[in-house]
Amino acid sequence: MSNNRTTPIKILAVCGTRPDTVKMAPVVLELKKHPQEAELVLAVTGQHREMLEQVLHAFKLQPDFDLNIMSARQTLAQISTRALEGLDRVIDEVKPDLVLAQGDTSTTFIASLAAFYHKVPFGHVEAGLRTDNKYNPFPEEMNRRLTGVIADLHFAPTEQSRMNLLKEGVRDDVVFVTGNTVIDALLSIAAGDYHFDDERVRAAAESGKMILLTAHRRENWGDPMRDICTAVKRILARNPDFTVVFPVHKNPIVRDVVFPELQAEQRVILIEPPEYVPFVHMIKSAYIVLTDSGGVQEEAPSLGKPVLVLRTTTERPEGVDAGSAKLVGTDVNTIVTEAQKLLTDSAAYSAMAEAKNPYGDGHAAERIWEIIRSRYLA
Repeated sequence: MSNNRTTPIKILAVCGTRPDTVKMAPVVLELKKHPQEAELVLAVTGQHREMLEQVLHAFKLQPDFDLNIMSARQTLAQISTRALEGLDRVIDEVKPDLVLAQGDTSTTFIASLAAFYHKVPFGHVEAGLRTDNKYNPFPEEMNRRLTGVIADLHFAPTEQSRMNLLKEGVRDDVVFVTGNTVIDALLSIAAGDYHFDDERVRAAAESGKMILLTAHRRENWGDPMRDICTAVKRILARNPDFTVVFPVHKNPIVRDVVFPELQAEQRVILIEPPEYVPFVHMIKSAYIVLTDSGGVQEEAPSLGKPVLVLRTTTERPEGVDAGSAKLVGTDVNTIVTEAQKLLTDSAAYSAMAEAKNPYGDGHAAERIWEIIRSRYLA
């Protein structure tokens, strides 16, 4: 890395899915505030097409490169090879001084690999998350571990993430605790008012008796997804004043289970994946959240909502340790028991809702820029 530069540092930011774009958006917007010091180039792989477009629109981001790699029922090998070939061309054309990517998607790992092939430094946003189970979550755990081996700068969201990296032999002087950029994005959106267009969702949100559910991970495809749906039906049978709102992932493997299981349930509202802004306000309006998502484990506690995590492992143990999230897996009885406790026991609910948020203060992107600036421009 060089300093005493006379020209702006050229930074290539890479996104591919809705979650990583949400979390990269605050960094991109922060870099754009400093055009005399940073020249920002944004590339998207299009790993998730429609859901990616929603986030770009919400944050008013216009990609400089769109690789548009998505195809129906694409395999991990297809995602990886298309993204690598595309990013190879982009890096060759842009000739960046630094490549940035966020999180644990296939796009993130491939961006780090493409940067390595071009001998360009790579910065990993949300570095150091671990479950220490290579197949759970799959393929995310190995995506982030492999990215961590390549990365030159590690922007860890928490002290726990930093310690994970140090245990793996990463040098202390290239690991920085910044907080998580998802909180930057979340707080900026949640501060505004919102009016739901869907009357059913609006009524559920205004009732104060809304359960928000998201489920899409590969390890929950098939029977685990079916068990989640069964648990939902039992929860509603016991709690006739509650409604479940379920944004159903676009993946047909998810939809082929969810719709036959739940579309006949009167108090289950199945909707298309909402744009980021309405989704934030769904979390804000929910009483509790059930999810297998990584980002939602951070977003919901930041808005004071208890989270039941529909997984057996989590790379975000800080929320579990703080008491704002609880691992429940996909066992029907466990999900029902833990949800029932929150829906009927005000003390149990308050203990989770009022737990301290361990994920940051909304200024992570500013810290990331200052670290980059100090390394390249000081």
